[in-house]
Amino acid sequence: MPNTLNIKVKQLPMLDYVSAGIAFYITMLPVQEWILEFRLGYLGRYWSLISVVGLLISFLLCLLIFVPLIINMALDPFRYPHRLVMSAIAAVIFGAILWLGQWLILRQTEMTPRVFALINTVVGIFVFSVLVWFNQKSLQWSGGPIEGWKTGLIFLAGGTVTGAATGKALDFYCGRVEQRLIKLERERVEQETQERERLKRERIEKEKLEQERLEAEMAERKRIS
Repeated sequence: MPNTLNIKVKQLPMLDYVSAGIAFYITMLPVQEWILEFRLGYLGRYWSLISVVGLLISFLLCLLIFVPLIINMALDPFRYPHRLVMSAIAAVIFGAILWLGQWLILRQTEMTPRVFALINTVVGIFVFSVLVWFNQKSLQWSGGPIEGWKTGLIFLAGGTVTGAATGKALDFYCGRVEQRLIKLERERVEQETQERERLKRERIEKEKLEQERLEAEMAERKRIS
């Protein structure tokens, strides 16, 4: 009976939460970086790096918080209410640090909205949470390498789609901003051209009137003479 139970456990697709997060973000961030680099220039090269650093710092902070709570039995990660509380704490920590790192990049650019850092972080956490919810039976709180390749592919695909969607959304926004800036610049040039032409016409008209006045005065002097 124990051997049969072990065989069944081994047959279950297992993917721990850390591996799921790595599979998700390791595809989401490079896809975003590839798209955003066209808009952010050299800053786009640091998108994945600063996000990965943020994930690492967030993970360490979560460990510092969760380990004492689990040891003191304040929270049990295997029970539903406590698991929800731990997920909420982790979401806040990961969201705040990821948002800060991405905001530091976006604040150096004038074209991209800084609020995208918050939107991108919230969307990433939301999609990851939905994937976890749909794959709860395939996830364990602890585990070795990815054994459930189907579950791994789901998180890889989810990260790719999320990165492409959010990156392309910002790319589209920046493209619209570029078009608006080009339009404003074109209108400014046209207004300046029209203003120069108006001033030139007024100057020519003024010179013409001055010439006519001088000719009239000369004709008057000849008549008097």
